[in-house]
Amino acid sequence: MRIPERLRHMIEPVVDGLGYELVSIEFDSGQRILRVYIDKEEGILVDDCSRVSHQLSGVLDVEDPIPGNYHLEVSSPGMDRPLSKPEHFARFQGCLVRLQMLRAVDGRPRRLKARIVGVSGGAEVTLQDGEDLFSIPFDLIEKARLVPEFEKISKE
Repeated sequence: MRIPERLRHMIEPVVDGLGYELVSIEFDSGQRILRVYIDKEEGILVDDCSRVSHQLSGVLDVEDPIPGNYHLEVSSPGMDRPLSKPEHFARFQGCLVRLQMLRAVDGRPRRLKARIVGVSGGAEVTLQDGEDLFSIPFDLIEKARLVPEFEKISKE
C-alpha cells in the first residue's frame, strides 16, 4: 500500500530534522501498526529509534493522521531494507531486489526478483534477470526490498 503523501510530508521533516534519513513508511491496517524505517551513515541504534519515536509521537498525536488507535514502530531498515525512492535504487545498484508491482509489466509477473542495473532520471529502474535486461517505471513499483546475499563459506 502506498503511504499517503500527507503522512510522508508530516513524518519526513521530523526525521530529517533529527539528522536521519527516512527510508520508508508502512502501515499495517490489520494489526494497526505504523512502521517508520530510518537510517544514517553510521547505522542505527536503539537510542536513535527511541529519539525519533518520541518526536514523531508528539507530532502524530497533534495531527492525528490515522483514525483510531495504532502502534508506532521506528526501526532500522535491516539487511532486507525497503527501497522506496529512486535514490535508494541508485545507491544499491548491483544488488538483488525483490519487487512487487501494481500490475504486470510487459508480460512479467507482478512479483519478481532481479538485480538492479540502474535508474534513468528517477522515472525507470533498469533490472537484470539472468541475461534478460528490462526497465520498470518507478511509479508502478508497489514494494521493493533488498535480498541479502551471503557468500558461501567453504570448509576446507
